[in-house]
Amino acid sequence: MRLWRAHGLGNDYLVLERGPPMTPALARAVCDRHRGVGGDGVLEPTDGAACDHGVRIWNPDGSVAEKSGNGLRIYARWLHQHRGAPARFSVWTGTDAVQCEVGDTSIRVEMGRATLEPARVPVAVPAPVIDAPWQVDGDALTLTAVGMGNPHAVVFVDPDSDLDGTPWRRWGRALETDARFPNRTNVQIARCPADGGVEIRIWERGAGPTLASGSSACAATVAALATGRRQPGTHRVQMPGGTLEVTVSATLDVLLRGPVEGVGHIEVDPAWLAAR
Repeated sequence: MRLWRAHGLGNDYLVLERGPPMTPALARAVCDRHRGVGGDGVLEPTDGAACDHGVRIWNPDGSVAEKSGNGLRIYARWLHQHRGAPARFSVWTGTDAVQCEVGDTSIRVEMGRATLEPARVPVAVPAPVIDAPWQVDGDALTLTAVGMGNPHAVVFVDPDSDLDGTPWRRWGRALETDARFPNRTNVQIARCPADGGVEIRIWERGAGPTLASGSSACAATVAALATGRRQPGTHRVQMPGGTLEVTVSATLDVLLRGPVEGVGHIEVDPAWLAAR
């Protein structure tokens, strides 16, 4: 097995360059940071269907994600740098087609049109969830549910709040498995400071606390527009790992731009692989 590791602001993925097909058990073993290679997910090349390329995005718990903004940027960098892809191409994620554009210092992904429709998030409620009261582990919060091709639950707190002073990990853990989200959900605890932009803490479905997440940055920006906290345009989203640029139109079409840093190739010991 040969892997290529890269990260987007500290959120790291492993591209499967060579080896057996991924399974849930193998993905869990590879992503294990103590007994495996370690990573926030595995990107497995697949048939692109009607697109130029395809990818299956594995979470560290062995589940498959519908979409990942950081994962797609990393995959785009790998395709361009190591597989000779042109600067612009399309990728099929298994559920959605996205356009990627690789630049010298950043990668842009057209993430598609976000949705607030409950059935498409999905969230099992009759009407869109926009700043709606939501009980989370005994706490009364306000929540906005956003579909980015994968589900997101955005909780806004006071603009002057210290996000690390909130129990965001506890809220994230509880919300991920809230029964009203039939496919589980990614969670962002967010604030919109007076000087602009959006700041978030991220609980990633299947991974837990995460330094950065592209789809989370997009979802939080969409939620900021939906709740009137921000207007259509380009916004900087600050996360513990760094900053991504998200552009959202009035129709909720979303563009994501940010860096990727390659770390290197990893050759997995055949004995380790044979034991899995």
